Amino acid sequence: MPTAADSQTLRSRIESELPALIARRHDLHAHPELSFQERRTSGIVQQELSSLGIRFKAGYAKGPGVVGYLPATTAQGNRLPAIALRADMDALPMQESAGRPYASRHPGVMHACGHDGHTTILLGAARVLAGTPHRPVPVTFVFQPAEESGAGGEHMCLEGALAGETDGGIGNPVGSIFGLHGWPMLQLGQVATRPGPLMASVDDFVIRLEGVGGHAAYPHLSSDPVLAAAHVVTGVQSIVSRNVAPLDAVVCSVCMVHGGSANNIIPMSVQLEGTIRTLKPALRLLARERFISIVEATARAHGCRADITYLETYPVTCNDPRATEYFFDIVRAALGPGRVVETDQPTMGGEDFSYYGNRVRSCFFFLGLRPPGAPADHPSLHQPEFDFDDRALPVGVEVMVSLALGGASPLVSGGGAD
Repeated sequence: MPTAADSQTLRSRIESELPALIARRHDLHAHPELSFQERRTSGIVQQELSSLGIRFKAGYAKGPGVVGYLPATTAQGNRLPAIALRADMDALPMQESAGRPYASRHPGVMHACGHDGHTTILLGAARVLAGTPHRPVPVTFVFQPAEESGAGGEHMCLEGALAGETDGGIGNPVGSIFGLHGWPMLQLGQVATRPGPLMASVDDFVIRLEGVGGHAAYPHLSSDPVLAAAHVVTGVQSIVSRNVAPLDAVVCSVCMVHGGSANNIIPMSVQLEGTIRTLKPALRLLARERFISIVEATARAHGCRADITYLETYPVTCNDPRATEYFFDIVRAALGPGRVVETDQPTMGGEDFSYYGNRVRSCFFFLGLRPPGAPADHPSLHQPEFDFDDRALPVGVEVMVSLALGGASPLVSGGGAD
């Protein structure tokens, strides 16, 4: 458990690194890269790990993924499983609107979800930990591509990023893993998490409704896929209101509707796309079954045919109770209890950190980005005005380092998830 003196020493060290971390974050922000294309970012990570003397293995997840490894400083510690710290590296296909000097130099691509901050924080933690004279357990650094699209976390797991030297990884096998996400809804300087479900599963769908096209003046000679689509959009909402218990959480959002070429032609087809989010495996199965049944029946009722592509992507991000208890113990001692929030509600956003949690003990947490007195319309994630707040960098580094240095605790040194 960190003492007040330990925390002050750590903060002084982080403060000395802060100008370099801010410069690095701005550089990453100016050079965003889409999922599985994070070659420049990966190169920077490898260069920095190499300069710190941290052994690493690259080439994961279609190339950009990097895993670094720092051994413990004692023989006893090096017999224990590693604690892993994870950051995602990819950006989004969006045009940045803010006129900041380090704005994206790549048209149509921007760091609108703060992964430039996540990567910088993990590099900062690596820098601090490499210079720490006593590390009680080994530390594994997971730099992951493709969180936004492509389930990079699943690729990292399947390729052995957590498995240790003999099975595709590096160093000791990982016994527990921690990750963060910058959170504009949480006050700057705070962190928040909870045991159990924290973020929802993510399922995506594409529906193609095939009808019979024709002249808008003679609809009786057609099978109108536009009308069928309208009923599908409203009909699938009955899953939430009539098939799921009122105190359970399910989201079904149809977000794209494409069809038609003129205002007097009933088209032959309409395409709809969207997402379904749940917090329980049983609800995930129920939502899928009801969704397919409703869409197919609605299409038939309107003389159309439905082709459905339903993709189960990210599982529920579910925090292990022991790893979460460890998080609260360590981080409250480091930051003070007033800055550590146990949130009572999960969020319906999704995260592929969930794949790591299906293999080892895990805890994912939110890092506050909301400045004091920020207006209600303060830019949030996936908005063109968003920017990661540099004032959150030292907080993120301190939390990550503290988690690694508290690693002798039996809460997380006992192996994988229950």
